Amino acid sequence: MVLGAVHRRAHRLYKASRGRIGATYQGAPIALVESVGRKSGNKRTHPLICMADGDALVVVASKGGIDRHPAWYLNLKANPQTDAWWQGRKRRVRAREAEGEERERLWKLMTSVYPAYEAYQRRTERRIPVVVLEPTG
Repeated sequence: MVLGAVHRRAHRLYKASRGRIGATYQGAPIALVESVGRKSGNKRTHPLICMADGDALVVVASKGGIDRHPAWYLNLKANPQTDAWWQGRKRRVRAREAEGEERERLWKLMTSVYPAYEAYQRRTERRIPVVVLEPTG
């Protein structure tokens, strides 16, 4: 429970400071992405390494390279309409998984900002999803 309280406080600081506090992790930019639990129905906020690609945002469902997808990714597949905080602003977005050439291009973008993703991919047999968060309004 203590870690949950720390995360909630960090999320509030990020939002209140318009992204000036908590905006990076190891030099990589962070977005706060919300998801609704596919089983619980509870809303959760996830700090994820993120890059912009035009008007869309891009995140990676790596979970450190373990063999299971992160819950937030499964939740976004079930409930793709959500909110994301990027550079201090809240955006309404729709999540989808990148495929083919788009996925390869975005994977290179994301590994350029956070090279550890390459090591994560080597740890697992699953293909780590690249998720595009497209603005909806």
